[in-house]
Amino acid sequence: MSSQALRMSSLFLRTLREDPADADVDSAKLLVRAGYIRKTSPGIYAWLPLGLRVLAKVEAIIREEMSSIHAQEVHFPALLPKAPYEATHRWEEYGDNIFRLKDRHEADYLLAPTHEEMFTLLVKDMYSSYKDLPVNLYQIQTKYRDEFRPRAGLIRGREFIMKDGYSFTIDEDGLKTCYNDERNAYQRIFNRLGVKYVIVHAVSGPMGGSESEEFLAPLAIGEDTFAQAPSGKAWNVEALTTPAMQDVDFSATPSMKALKTPDSTTIDSLVSQANALHPREDGRAWTAADTLKNVIIVVKHAEDKDHDKPWRELVAIGVPGDRQVDMKRLEAQFAPSEIEEASPDDLRKHPELVKGYIGPKVLGPQAEHAGINEPITYLLDHHVARGTAWVTGADHEGTHVFNAVYGRDFEANGSVEAVEVRHGDMSPDGSGPLSFERGVEIGQVFQLGLKYSKALDLKVLNENGKAVPVWMGCYGIGVSRVLACIAESHHDDKGLAWPVAVAPAQVHVLATGKDSKVFEAAEQLVDELEQRGIEILFDDRAKVSPGVKFKDSELLGVPIVAIAGRDTAANGTIEIRDRDGSHSQSVPVSQAAQTIADRVAELI
Repeated sequence: MSSQALRMSSLFLRTLREDPADADVDSAKLLVRAGYIRKTSPGIYAWLPLGLRVLAKVEAIIREEMSSIHAQEVHFPALLPKAPYEATHRWEEYGDNIFRLKDRHEADYLLAPTHEEMFTLLVKDMYSSYKDLPVNLYQIQTKYRDEFRPRAGLIRGREFIMKDGYSFTIDEDGLKTCYNDERNAYQRIFNRLGVKYVIVHAVSGPMGGSESEEFLAPLAIGEDTFAQAPSGKAWNVEALTTPAMQDVDFSATPSMKALKTPDSTTIDSLVSQANALHPREDGRAWTAADTLKNVIIVVKHAEDKDHDKPWRELVAIGVPGDRQVDMKRLEAQFAPSEIEEASPDDLRKHPELVKGYIGPKVLGPQAEHAGINEPITYLLDHHVARGTAWVTGADHEGTHVFNAVYGRDFEANGSVEAVEVRHGDMSPDGSGPLSFERGVEIGQVFQLGLKYSKALDLKVLNENGKAVPVWMGCYGIGVSRVLACIAESHHDDKGLAWPVAVAPAQVHVLATGKDSKVFEAAEQLVDELEQRGIEILFDDRAKVSPGVKFKDSELLGVPIVAIAGRDTAANGTIEIRDRDGSHSQSVPVSQAAQTIADRVAELI
């Protein structure tokens, strides 16, 4: 039987002693230095032999857990036609985030960022009856997104590997069953991979649907902020909801009045002028928390039944002056539409808006009393409780109104989650104040519902022979991103330290020195380990110093290291130690293979 051990004398590998100049996180630095990947251009990497072995193990665990819930694997092309994405409006909704191209016949194509449309059309093509359902399909495929600023190595790249799966059921109850099966499988997958994770409630965004949860790896380099309650529940900040505010009794609040506040176009200047010119009778100072600022945004809608092309809508958002608008949270409220701050051109079309002094009088329900025929929709952040009194714009240069009471002096068209959440805010479940962490999204599950089946006319005949739309779920794992997160959380200042489940080999055998007895003992150990089915990386390089071999071993991060060296030649022992330094012993050469096999079994 030929040897299956990876021999470093012939392995396609070159380790680096210095960090790559353009690597910005530890995982990117170490994966490149250790020869697992190689950068080809911003956000795009080549996989080398050791990297592919780790990737294959990550994928194998995913496939095993998908099989356990009877999901079936398929594989779609990455290059796809425009038409299906146009039918679901995602050709436009994705904006600049997708790679678009034309073939020689001027037909439009894209490099797929996800494959909802293709899965939907596949099932539509092959299934027509409720008897065919449920079915759960998935693929592990390369995806593409034209990231404006690729960063963090494999964590946010332009080309990446993703597991995306989709369930198809006859009703919503079936969808919920599939959703829970996938959610549970994801927990098993991440536990087996050795990735710490938090499940957070999320918004569906461009994916559509209702229920959605993210699996986040808590890492300081993460781009997602999540909020955690004392109860243990967690939310993506975009999905965080503000507990209902109690109405305030305003019966003793004085009447609203307009007062001069010159040069007060910012909250800081307004507070300063209010305290200087209109101090409170009770001696309390005015603060930013007493002010209501009205921010004008543009909601960019796609074409719909009332508009034959994309259109822009101005919306006013009222928020407490001591809080900043969180554009990502706000945009989540309008998804799939995008938002941006109103431009000077937008504001010029509405002369009733006096910059720096915009007030509720010219907005929303009360605008018609001000003679405005096409009022701007007015939404209030959830922190603005009914009955509270505010200092806000009077719609005249250099003037603000004081004691403007929501519910007495002005109304709104609705409420919205608009402001940044902060430490100390109450959790949605009422269990106490929120705390915040950063995380990297490694998986997400969606209850898509009927969005894609309706858009692409995926129907089957039910028990009564009636054509009904199919209920869909969507389930994704960032495969290459997960690998990077494992590297990010399993390393030290010397190099990588892989969990045994994904390591390129289970044991790294080092033959050090020049004595032939050492190399003979190492070869014997490799043979015995192979007979036991142990995966081996063997440093059999004859003219490489022990120091270099030790450094390479620390950098490569194989979980168990077996060293044949001076002690082997002198007294016939092999040193066996864990890469993380938690376990070390010396044993006779004759016992080394069994000792290693036992240790591998403990770690698995």
